[in-house]
Amino acid sequence: MSAAGPSRDSKASPGGGEDAQAPGVGADGFQAALLRKSRWRPWEFAVWAVAFVLPLAVPSHALMINEIAIVALFAMSLDLILGYTGIVSLGHAGFFGLGAYTAALFAKHVMPDPTVGLLAAIVVSGLLGAVASFTILRGSDLTRLMVTLGTALLLLELANKLDWLTGGADGLQGVVMGPVLGLFDFDLYGRTAAWYSISVALLLFLLMRRLVQSPFGATLKAVRDNRLRAMAIGIPVIARLAVIYTVAAAIAGAAGGLLAQTTGFASLDVLAFDRSADVMLMLVIGGVGWLYGGIAGAIVFKLLQDTLSTVTPQYWMFWIGLILVLLVLVGRDRLLRPWTWFGSRGSARS
Repeated sequence: MSAAGPSRDSKASPGGGEDAQAPGVGADGFQAALLRKSRWRPWEFAVWAVAFVLPLAVPSHALMINEIAIVALFAMSLDLILGYTGIVSLGHAGFFGLGAYTAALFAKHVMPDPTVGLLAAIVVSGLLGAVASFTILRGSDLTRLMVTLGTALLLLELANKLDWLTGGADGLQGVVMGPVLGLFDFDLYGRTAAWYSISVALLLFLLMRRLVQSPFGATLKAVRDNRLRAMAIGIPVIARLAVIYTVAAAIAGAAGGLLAQTTGFASLDVLAFDRSADVMLMLVIGGVGWLYGGIAGAIVFKLLQDTLSTVTPQYWMFWIGLILVLLVLVGRDRLLRPWTWFGSRGSARS
């Protein structure tokens, strides 16, 4: 098993999941399969219920919960293009950072309403994604990797040079946010921020879930598995790539906007390469082609980062790197079952 693992949608058939067999079973069977996949499982309700209860149950960790919700949303946005479409990106932080600066500047110079500022961040990031989508339509995976990375680096340098607007290396300070929906003020403990971020993450998760489990999502998986075959059967590949890249950019911008609004600060760090690399590692840990993989990866990565940086402040990256190496060598499923690591029986089962 590879580090990223096979996608949850690619196990049913060689062509890329149950959706790839849809033409053989007819339109009615195809729609029925999508409806079955779109139904919520009981454990999903439990996951989101626990998420909303946590800021109240452990108020001392509300700020950490808020950060996890934000990076989980960011990871899910990357999974839309990586796991469901097969586009590898090392510059996804460009959209995240643009959303953060847009929300911060909107609150500072236009109005402090968080919801309106978040919408502004989504729109601006989506527009950049629509423009940048033309750069990933041609070339190989390596070409797209370099182009996406270059886009993020250009935005980073622009934010650094336009210090009269962004604050440059000192960051954009003095961002004061109004109450959420005019009712809920941001508190010092971070509980309002956590509930706000979890609520936005849930709303956008519902949107992404509906998108990937629709006929549109099935065509994305067809493009991921074999672009030439998808073009041959009449799927508008270029249009699909442009749309999903725009949507992913807009959702990444929402995550960045949440970070700026809940921290009251935006700096060059939101555009740094490290942020793009971290979100890629989250998907490696949680798995691609499954939205909950981004959530699981974000939780594990942030908890590891917080714990290891407390125990060994200077060498915490070494331990995270070691865990990732084990993940690649052993596999995600076997890593959770140490008794299968050694011996012929363990090898047979894996």
